[in-house]
Amino acid sequence: MSERLKFSGAGFVVGILSGLLGVGGGIFLVPIMVTYFNITQHIAQATSMAVVIPTALVSSAIYGFHGNVDVDLSLNLIVGSICGASLGARVMKKIPAIRLKQLFGILLIVVGLKMVLA
Repeated sequence: MSERLKFSGAGFVVGILSGLLGVGGGIFLVPIMVTYFNITQHIAQATSMAVVIPTALVSSAIYGFHGNVDVDLSLNLIVGSICGASLGARVMKKIPAIRLKQLFGILLIVVGLKMVLA
């Protein structure tokens, strides 16, 4: 099977999960890219952000069509997210890949536990 087909298949599955669960996709894409496609942590995280943009736009439009988007809240979150993402991307370049992987894993565990126990 070609690499392009594998990437597209992974994107398809992640797209379904992202739309269904309301997540950006990075929680699925980064581990898939690092574990199954041997992509470096830095490239996987940056690529995930690029993929999240069109995925989020499409799913947001569909959610919005059904009246499930709070536009005022979204606009406030967008402003903060743009500023935070700019800083985060700059800091990420300075962190070794193994540290990034550990931080990402810790984040997934903490968020997962919080959701399960809530």
